[in-house]
Amino acid sequence: MQPYLAVAAGGAIGATLRFAVAQFTLNRWGSNLPWGTLAVNLVGSLLIGLCWQLFEKWQISPNQRVFLFVGIFGGFTTFSSYALESLRLLQEGRLQIGLIYMVGSNLGGLTAVFLGYLIGRLLAR
Repeated sequence: MQPYLAVAAGGAIGATLRFAVAQFTLNRWGSNLPWGTLAVNLVGSLLIGLCWQLFEKWQISPNQRVFLFVGIFGGFTTFSSYALESLRLLQEGRLQIGLIYMVGSNLGGLTAVFLGYLIGRLLAR
């Protein structure tokens, strides 16, 4: 039961953080592009890469890994929202914005994971 509680607690934290980022970006930059989802997916990717590398060196318990990776990061990042927002941009005829969003999310996410991994390697030395 303990891993399930770790996922639930982490998920509550991650989802709350995601909502806060979405509200902040909506108020700051408007709704022309789904900035909140883009931001959480890029930041989450960076942090996942960072923690992945650091946890390779540090002794982190399985429950701590589940709490962070499945719970917090799973609740914080959101592929389903990204997919829905991409589809909506395309359905609204906003092809250029939609393509920028999709390419930026994918390339940015992969780049962020890689950068997080490299930062983690430096910190783990």
